[in-house]
Order: sequence, then C-alpha cells, then structure tokens
Amino acid sequence: MQEMKTNIPQHVTVIMDGNGRWAKQRGQERLFGHKEGVESVRACTEFAVEKGIKYLSVFAFSEENWDRPVAEIEGLMQLMIKAITMETPTFQKIGVRFRVIGDFSRLSQKLRDEIDDCMKLTQENTNLQLIIFLSYSGKWDITQAANRFYASNKERIMAGEDVQMSAEDLSANLSTSDIPDPDLLIRTSGEQRISNYMLWQTAYTEYYFTQVLWPDFRKEEFQLALDAFSKRERRFGKV
Repeated sequence: MQEMKTNIPQHVTVIMDGNGRWAKQRGQERLFGHKEGVESVRACTEFAVEKGIKYLSVFAFSEENWDRPVAEIEGLMQLMIKAITMETPTFQKIGVRFRVIGDFSRLSQKLRDEIDDCMKLTQENTNLQLIIFLSYSGKWDITQAANRFYASNKERIMAGEDVQMSAEDLSANLSTSDIPDPDLLIRTSGEQRISNYMLWQTAYTEYYFTQVLWPDFRKEEFQLALDAFSKRERRFGKV
C-alpha cells in the first residue's frame, strides 16, 4: 500500500487533555496520568523532529488550572521540574530548543530556575522549537499585548496624539511574537473547544479533535492528525 504524501505543517500545537480520565480508568490518582502524559510529550517531540516540523507547542497548564486541588498542582510542578531536568540532554542530542511561555509570577523559584537553565542550554538548537505554555491563557496574552503597546506609546498618548493599535501591533506584542501562528491544533480526549488557548493566534488554524486520551497519543495518532491536515484546503478567507 502506497504511503500517503503528507503536507507537513510548520507549527503544530496540542491541547493535552485526558490525563485524569486515563488514570481513573486504571484506578490510579490523577498524577499517574500526568506522569504518563510526559511520555507522550517525549514521543511527539521525537516524531516532530523526524517529520521536519519546526515548532511543536503544548498547553501544559492554564491560568484556570490554578483552581485545582493544591496537592495535584504541587505534584504537577514537581513533575515538570523532574521532566525538564531529565529531558535536557535529549533536547541537546536531537537539536530541540526548549521554551516556556506564560505567567511566571506564580511559579516556584526552583521551577523558574530549571526553565531558565534549559532554555539557555538549548537556545542555539535549530531542529525544532518545543514550546510549553505554562500558567497561560489567551485572554491574559492579549491583555498583556495591549498593555505593552500602550506603555510603549505612553508619551505620544500623553501628548494628545490619537494612538490606535492595529492588528499587526497586537501580534507584535504577544508572547508568541517571534513564533508563527499554528497551522494545526490538536485536542485529545474528545473535547471540542480551545479553552482560552492562543485565542488570537489560532484565527486560521486547522482544528483536529480526537477521542484518544493524551497518555495514549503517540506517533501513530500524531500521524493520523498530520494525514487529516494534508486533506484540508486552507484558503484563509479567499476563494
């Protein structure tokens, strides 16, 4: 059987959903599902490098997730520290640049230090950018962008100039200003919403929803998403 020719997206982003349900199905605590979810991130990162995808971003923890039970949040943060420490040598080996985007003010100093160390060590890698959205929300991002724009134009505003922000101005002040907008957004576990994630950047993104829970989403499922993307005709509002 002839293999389908796949149109490779430049930027794939994933809303990783279903860790808790996956763990519950096995009679385990939610953190068990999060641990297995880390394995899916590893597998998808390796696959993205193999396929020539240049940007892989994942929604790891939203602003709203801070309302979860304290024990789960603490366990998640410890898991992130451990995962970053363990994966850094692999990032170096396969040429992955590691980045984290979000509101760092609520993160522990230890986690921020691990993030900073890994980002510095991998900043020259060029095969793939792996971007973790952590303590992030799309509304926060847009609000921050607007605040940055008006802060940089404060003197003009104070002088009475009619300063108006364009769509290009807003994009230039987002946390993702140097990252291309996603071509493909994948959400696992059957949910069909984007949950306050990259609201501005996904205006013309192709969406792919799958019933597969995130800990079970590996290379085979990733390939199915890429195959579905290849069948889409992207017109960006044109005929």
